[in-house]
Amino acid sequence: MRRPAVAPALVLLMFAAGAVAAGPETWRAATQTDFLKGDLEQVAVDDLGRLTLGPVITTIHDAGVPFVWTALTDGGGVTYLGTGNDGKVIKVDAQGRGSVFYDAPELGVHALAPAPGGGLFVGTSPDGKVYKVDASGTATTFFDPDERYIWALTTDAAGQLYVATGDPKGRVYRVSAAGAGQPFYTSSATHVVSMVTDAERRLVVGTESPGRVFRLDAEGRPFLLVDTNLQEVRALRRDARGRIFAVAQARRQGGDSGGDTPTPTAPEAPRTPVPNVTVSITSMSVLDPGPSTPAASTPSRSDGPVTGAIFRIDADGAAEQIWEMRDDVPYDVAPLDSGAVLVATGHRGKLFRLDGDPLKATLLGRVPGREAVQIVPASGGRLVIATANSGALVRVENGHAASGTYTSDVRDARAVARWGTLAWRATVPTGGKVEVATRSGNTGTPDEGWSPWSAVYADADGSAITSPTARYLQWRVTLSGGTESPVVTSVSAAYLQRNQRPSVSGIVVHPPGVVFQKPFSTGETEIAGYRADATEKRLSNQGQPAPSTAAPTLGRRTFQQGLQTLVWKGDDANDDDLRYDLAYRREGDRTWTPLVAGLDDAIYVWDTTSVPAGRYIVRITASDAPSQPADAALRGDAESPVVDVDAVAPTVTLRPAAATGGRLGMTVEARDQQSPIAKIEYSVDGGAWQAGYPADGMLDSRVETVALTFPAEALGKTLVVRVTDALHNVGVGDAVIRR
Repeated sequence: MRRPAVAPALVLLMFAAGAVAAGPETWRAATQTDFLKGDLEQVAVDDLGRLTLGPVITTIHDAGVPFVWTALTDGGGVTYLGTGNDGKVIKVDAQGRGSVFYDAPELGVHALAPAPGGGLFVGTSPDGKVYKVDASGTATTFFDPDERYIWALTTDAAGQLYVATGDPKGRVYRVSAAGAGQPFYTSSATHVVSMVTDAERRLVVGTESPGRVFRLDAEGRPFLLVDTNLQEVRALRRDARGRIFAVAQARRQGGDSGGDTPTPTAPEAPRTPVPNVTVSITSMSVLDPGPSTPAASTPSRSDGPVTGAIFRIDADGAAEQIWEMRDDVPYDVAPLDSGAVLVATGHRGKLFRLDGDPLKATLLGRVPGREAVQIVPASGGRLVIATANSGALVRVENGHAASGTYTSDVRDARAVARWGTLAWRATVPTGGKVEVATRSGNTGTPDEGWSPWSAVYADADGSAITSPTARYLQWRVTLSGGTESPVVTSVSAAYLQRNQRPSVSGIVVHPPGVVFQKPFSTGETEIAGYRADATEKRLSNQGQPAPSTAAPTLGRRTFQQGLQTLVWKGDDANDDDLRYDLAYRREGDRTWTPLVAGLDDAIYVWDTTSVPAGRYIVRITASDAPSQPADAALRGDAESPVVDVDAVAPTVTLRPAAATGGRLGMTVEARDQQSPIAKIEYSVDGGAWQAGYPADGMLDSRVETVALTFPAEALGKTLVVRVTDALHNVGVGDAVIRR
């Protein structure tokens, strides 16, 4: 078993198991990457991997629709939601009461923009139209382009409307106040999905397939600002300093939100839904318990592919990537007055704040819904966030919550395990509290078959885990605080796998005499798996890597008569070191005779000249005793295919035989006590060797007879016959050719 470093709190557990090589392993969460794997409710995780109480997130309106695809606020506390698949615009007042403002004929409302007189421009799909809806909810068709999708709407100072479309062409139209539209920019991409104006009122657009950002001049001529190397530039936002933030995704996300979005290969699918959340974020902070060592700032990092990235484009057009994600997907950003940037993500509705120089990320919390996909400024410095699965409005309050919980990801011991010690490190202010509990089960997803949550553990330095023995474990931290928040910096849980029986498989009996040199020779000819003295003790290998349980790597193949190579594979679910014992029995016998003990490698070369000829079976037994206490060690074995042993050469008998037509005849009888005859060859007076065959043309038995004929001039010459059996033993006979 692999040996991790053991904390002092675990020493007692190790001695309880016995002073042996096998020891507990430990799960430890102490970094932001570790904690981002879990689930949280009103708990924040900063860039140093510290758990604190996060902001209060309160649901104020359930939109009653599966998807909210876009959101817009009027600055007076009213929020409009564009929905699908019913194509409605829902009006939500400041008290959270909702009503249908407009019911469009199409399936989805993907874009909203303010219209003169307190109305809205409403962009619909998949039969793309732009409607102008007045304050009373009365609609007229304002613009009807050829494209099927309306993705974004924005107006300029002159009252002209810009419409971003897609399929069959990604195009931006400029539409006059009277509804007369003309193509302003035609992209080589299939969709133009996002728009914003820069500090000089020039239009900046983001495309899909490929994901690029272009700045358009007054005539609609494009200048490339960013090629993201990702699929889609989903959102563009401008801050007070004139910088533009671009949100790029590797692919359109639709699985969790219940809908798909158009791609060049499937343009008919609807765009990813966007249900809703209201957030009141004027200032957010994570309690700092004191000086700490800086840590890596990028959350959601793994070895997987990049799923999305955030780019910042300065006012002079210089662009750089400021953040990337691998486990979550960014959907939108909101530059805050403080200079920080709020990022809304999916697939679990996380809200991150990027702040500092260099940027560091803090996970502020989660909103209801699996995708937090659009952030829109609202009145009073608040933010409205559109979410998917399902549509709701939530408010994020200032300050931290009174309590919150963090639940770890499910930890897999890979086998049924006995739980050891649970420990955690935390700073708890006066009036605060940190409570930790566990549960366990034998399925990868907690269900009714899991144990209930345990009682709260008392000792942060090390409490014995009381959850039942099982394969999977999960722990939960509950934080409570007043003016100040508790801070949790690490949680660890120890476990010891229940020992499982090792197994032996894949036994290969190589052809007799075939051996292999060791792949890393010391200079002398060394045969892998061969021990000249089977009783000699193996030299100490302390400080060297444990031998592999897999079949060994073999070097150059060679041949040595009388040796038999066996190779196998040993497996142990606990990753224990294995030792092998070999025994043999003759076919038909019931008694096993020890052959060799204490092998570290899964190969052995048997000197079969030490046993009588016959057919043998070898039993290979694997033991995990090197890694387990004596009373807990287990053994597993397997039997090899039959091994033929024969060190005796065939006998060769030569006799004159009758011949016809003036030719001379000789009869060769080859006989072997154990193995089939494999080859018969003959030579006359030292001439070239020639093959001889029996009448049926097959050499396949232990007794074979071959009739040879020679011309008359061979009379008196010497005939030599060489016979080889299946195990490469060679017998030779000779005679003078006579009549």
